[in-house]
Amino acid sequence: MAAVDLGASSGRVMAGTAGPDLLRLAEVRRFPNGGVRAGPALYWDILGLYRETLAGLREAGDLDGAGIDSWAVDYGLLDSRGALLGNPVHYRDTRTDGIPENVAATVSPRELYDVTGLQQLPFNTLYQLVAEGDRLDAAATLLLVPDLLNYWLTGEIGAERTNASTTQLYDVRARTWATSLAARVGIPSRLLPPLRDPGTVVGTAPELAGLPVIAVGSHDTASAVVAVPAEPGTNFAYISSGTWSLAGLELDAPELSDAALAANFTNEGGVDGTIRFLRNVMGLWVLSETLRGWDTSDLPGLLKAAAAAPGLAAVVDIDAPEFLPPGDMPARIAAACRASGQRPPADRPAVVRCVLDSLALAHRRAIRDAARVTGRRVDVVHIVGGGARNELLCQLTADACGVPVLAGPVEAAALGNVLVQARALGENLPDLASMRALVRRTQEIRRYDPSPDDDWDAAEARLAVLRS
Repeated sequence: MAAVDLGASSGRVMAGTAGPDLLRLAEVRRFPNGGVRAGPALYWDILGLYRETLAGLREAGDLDGAGIDSWAVDYGLLDSRGALLGNPVHYRDTRTDGIPENVAATVSPRELYDVTGLQQLPFNTLYQLVAEGDRLDAAATLLLVPDLLNYWLTGEIGAERTNASTTQLYDVRARTWATSLAARVGIPSRLLPPLRDPGTVVGTAPELAGLPVIAVGSHDTASAVVAVPAEPGTNFAYISSGTWSLAGLELDAPELSDAALAANFTNEGGVDGTIRFLRNVMGLWVLSETLRGWDTSDLPGLLKAAAAAPGLAAVVDIDAPEFLPPGDMPARIAAACRASGQRPPADRPAVVRCVLDSLALAHRRAIRDAARVTGRRVDVVHIVGGGARNELLCQLTADACGVPVLAGPVEAAALGNVLVQARALGENLPDLASMRALVRRTQEIRRYDPSPDDDWDAAEARLAVLRS
């Protein structure tokens, strides 16, 4: 099988093989991704992504299936002929500034949450669509990024549920589109395509000799959570760590309490009807944007120096709005430190240590808040995704959370993608437990035990001044 895994900064096509005691990935093609500034707007190069996807699938050779996962919320609009009405706009674009406040005048945050269970984020699909205004008049349907690429491959229109659940237009309890809610904010129900479950065969790709295209957990976090190597019956939390950190718990039903709303948790659909009860944390975006501003790729050297720097010398609210758009992150970090009465980091290793300490604190808040809101205990945290390679971040997260961290697999999204395809193609993987058992048997997992050396409670209290 081929897993097309599209992230916010890069994409890749991975060739995957699965069997009773076999789960293996090989990278076929990797390509850059990111925002393209054109005039006043920030776009995705969706045609470039499709070109690279086709090239990777051709390079992968003989395949039994292919599946696509990507980041959430962004979409393309098609007209009545099925033609794309312009490049998808990047979620970091500023067009939704002020839109959540306008929507709240029509539908309160409590009403939105009661239906959709979604964390309030300014780039949610609902807010992006409201920002479109009368441009929606020409649109016949909306397709999120993986669904759009699936449509171009197969000609079949539809929306996979795990990604649909990130739009703030999906009824998380009824597992249908929230058409009444959409109408109240001026979004026509005709835009919302038929829903499909992970594991559904979307269709075949004529350009690829009739290759079956399979709907996977098309939100990359949904695929990544499939590959969390949790033991049955354990009280585990997960962090899917990359550009964003998606930190939370796996539930059987949505948690829509006032406490969950106040803590700004999201209830997103997972594979096999599960709920991903999580909080979006800014993640390694701040670090990668810092490296880009410094024009350096020496992350290993900086991490080694940061590990030797004093811990918790300065911390910032990594989720603050000023860290969302591209820009001069070290200057923003320095300003945030000064605003909270802290001395800004003095050199590059200190900046990196500040970012990772602050990210570990955000992980701690998310995991502890999830446990508090749901009344669950957390005995272990699984870190999957690219952040599992970052030994310093994994250790700091274990220290901050006060429980062991199990790091890996790194390619969790691609593995989860392959596992769902394998089941659809007849492999004996009846449930998430069997998929995770296969991950445990075949993938490298590293353990980090917490150290009591640093005073994370004091750092949290110091940060509370800034957050207030």
